[in-house]
Amino acid sequence: MQENFSLKNFNTFGVEAKAKQFTEICSVEELIQLLSKTVSQPLLFLGGGSNILLTQDFDGIAVKLNLKGISEKKSDENHILVTAQAGENWHEFVMYCLEKNYGGLENLSLIPGNVGTSPMQNIGAYGVEIKDVFHSCKVLNRETLKIEEFNLDQCRFGYRDSIFKQEGKGKYIILEVTFKLTLKNHTIKTEYGAIQSQLEQSGIKNPTIRDISNAVIHIRKSKLPDPKETGNAGSFFKNPTIPSAQFEDLKLRFPDIQGYPNGNMVKVPAGWLIEQCGWKGKQIGNVASHALQSLVIINATGNATGKEIFDFSTEIIKSVKEKFGIELEREVNII
Repeated sequence: MQENFSLKNFNTFGVEAKAKQFTEICSVEELIQLLSKTVSQPLLFLGGGSNILLTQDFDGIAVKLNLKGISEKKSDENHILVTAQAGENWHEFVMYCLEKNYGGLENLSLIPGNVGTSPMQNIGAYGVEIKDVFHSCKVLNRETLKIEEFNLDQCRFGYRDSIFKQEGKGKYIILEVTFKLTLKNHTIKTEYGAIQSQLEQSGIKNPTIRDISNAVIHIRKSKLPDPKETGNAGSFFKNPTIPSAQFEDLKLRFPDIQGYPNGNMVKVPAGWLIEQCGWKGKQIGNVASHALQSLVIINATGNATGKEIFDFSTEIIKSVKEKFGIELEREVNII
């Protein structure tokens, strides 16, 4: 247990914040032991630090979950169940699966963070979400200190949402996640974003899952800043979903507005809304909206505080609300 510990290297924004105490956990037994001893103390569980914004010091124990390991079990002729411990790096896990030609995760290449946090907000990219390949996960119930298993339905996945962000928030610690991946007859998804055009530029007509992954990695690197070089947490806001009638009214005023119908609702790209309000590439003090992707807020100077970043995001929310009548919701967890 370390005292007055800096969390600067444990959040991808690279903001300075201190935890009263800090410890690393490498086994479920250690975790249960810690929880049984610290009933009254606040705990902050850290994965890859890619989806949090630390706006103040943490007056409790910051816990780095370092549970490691990958195991496999064949499900049927075309499927395999691959289980990764919570502390495994997400992109490295995706690469592990691709090396074995296991299909399903390729569109989720290069997403920062660890496996354990992936079900929390049902991470997704380029037409694929965790729920599409999720089989089950094991969690530790903080109240009973018992291990429980959640299946797909029990997780209640939604857009960047799950039971772990709703009524289960703070109650469960995800220990491992099992994915159902294909061994052959892979489903190739190229219709979303710039994947198809990237494949065409590379002269690929019959892409493999590795080709899809390479295309996604190329697109992400060309559009998004590397957290190791410029502090950020990827997409800061969710894409809002609004009623179709509201979208049609907005289309009369803003003919270029983009939208993706979903039943009687329409998902509107938050990046487009932010850009229309003049925020793309705009910098205030130490914080800026990324010049290539306005959905990403960056620690432009490396010296931003969490509060500066939070206040910057608040101004973006106000601007979009005033111009479009749409309230953006932060995707990043605010601590």
